[in-house]
Amino acid sequence: MTVMTAEQIEHFLDEVFPQRMGKVENVGEMCATMRLTIGNEHLRPGPRVSGPTMMGFADVALYVAILAQIGPEAMAVTSDLNCHFLRAASGDHDIIAHAKLIKLGRRLAVGEVQIFSASDETRPVVHVSASYALPEKR
Repeated sequence: MTVMTAEQIEHFLDEVFPQRMGKVENVGEMCATMRLTIGNEHLRPGPRVSGPTMMGFADVALYVAILAQIGPEAMAVTSDLNCHFLRAASGDHDIIAHAKLIKLGRRLAVGEVQIFSASDETRPVVHVSASYALPEKR
């Protein structure tokens, strides 16, 4: 069951993580979807979307999926992230992240994120698996 809406998460992130990338499009049971409008700061020669941009965007998308389930928690932090670059993402199109939680425990969340180019939402450009350490509830 989600405890925060996409709009509530956007407002929370504006306060605690204003430098984050992307916009929350929607959240659901153990999942979230985000979109990143690509600008010059996200590009490498080609022009292609840079690896660090896609890794950071995937990290934020998984954080959003977690927030939707546990509520506003600034101190949920990435503890592991493994990224597979599957194909180049053209810098001419937005990228879209689909995050899915596989496990949500009291102290650990594990999930995966697939990133797609908005020009082709059938073939992922990146696959990420990651875990988050969750703080103790007081």
